[in-house]
Amino acid sequence: MKITKLNDLYFKEFISAKEIQQIVKTLAQQVRKDLPADEVPMFIGILNGCFVFAADFIREYNGNCEISFVKLASYEGTSSSENIKKLIGVNEDLTGRTVVILEDVIDTGKTLHEIYEIFRHQNLKELKIVTLFFKPDVYRKELPIGYIGKSIDDKFIVGYGLDYDGLGRNLPSIYQLTTQPKMTNIVLFGPPGAGKGTQATLLKEKYNLVHISTGDVFRYNIKNETELGMLAKSYMDAGDLVPDEVTINMLQEEVNKNAAAKGFIFDGFPRTQSQAEALDTFLAEKGERINGMVALEVPEDLLVERLLERGKTSGRSDDTDESKIRNRFNEYNTKTAVLKDFYEAQGNYFGVNGVGSIEDITKRLSEVFDKL
Repeated sequence: MKITKLNDLYFKEFISAKEIQQIVKTLAQQVRKDLPADEVPMFIGILNGCFVFAADFIREYNGNCEISFVKLASYEGTSSSENIKKLIGVNEDLTGRTVVILEDVIDTGKTLHEIYEIFRHQNLKELKIVTLFFKPDVYRKELPIGYIGKSIDDKFIVGYGLDYDGLGRNLPSIYQLTTQPKMTNIVLFGPPGAGKGTQATLLKEKYNLVHISTGDVFRYNIKNETELGMLAKSYMDAGDLVPDEVTINMLQEEVNKNAAAKGFIFDGFPRTQSQAEALDTFLAEKGERINGMVALEVPEDLLVERLLERGKTSGRSDDTDESKIRNRFNEYNTKTAVLKDFYEAQGNYFGVNGVGSIEDITKRLSEVFDKL
């Protein structure tokens, strides 16, 4: 589950793009089925919100049709007390035609009722209403709504053509208003030897955040023989990868243990897109989000030198063999680095030069943390 910020408000993903497309397809099929085979309906989209829905709807409509868009405008009549409503956008003669009004969302029904009344007096053959979303709790009219895609609660939504102060119409999913996150949650990212552990230790103190290292969490659970630790160990002893579900459950327990924290630095997690999606969903359920992925970017040859030097004292055999080191980078690049695309698509990726002294790198990272 994703959270996005539009101006001063936060919204969480409510209806996925995939579910929306299925709803639209079903609506188009239902309308097509109910019309005569030779009927050429006129679809009328109510601007501005329905333009995305209308475009997808007619693509799914398997038959000849026409489409037009209208806006409801008001102007003063012949006396000062009159407020006349008129439609702007439809110039066609609709006599004897079947008109299908396409709405993105119907709540109180006030605007729709005014539009319906205007069309009702144009000698149509038939007038139908199709709405993608419907809020039954606040609907106050008695219009015959022939087709309802999905009934939803009366909460403010954006996305898929709907906006908040002009923003959000281009979001492919529907987002629902939520509370502002209280935590600062950052994924600290980078290849082996980039210095994530060192920087995380410094940054957690500076920003009063909890540092969650996947390696430390695994070692703690295995050492203390927790249920999850023993389960993870059984996979490791068999030479198998620990399933995402086990890793995610460990991290969730760690977050839940620190419910009063100002936020978290996630180090070594997520490692895959599925883990990133699971983390988003888990945090969204708490009204929280990942503020950003901050990645240390260091040339591979320099990292090899660092790890070979570290291997002289670390006692880690995989730090003393260059071929093994290169293999770790290959695994990182083919599996973990795809997370850059995942967070970049959310506008949450921040690359930081990881070359220089520890102090210089901390300063660069801090500049990004301050913005987040």
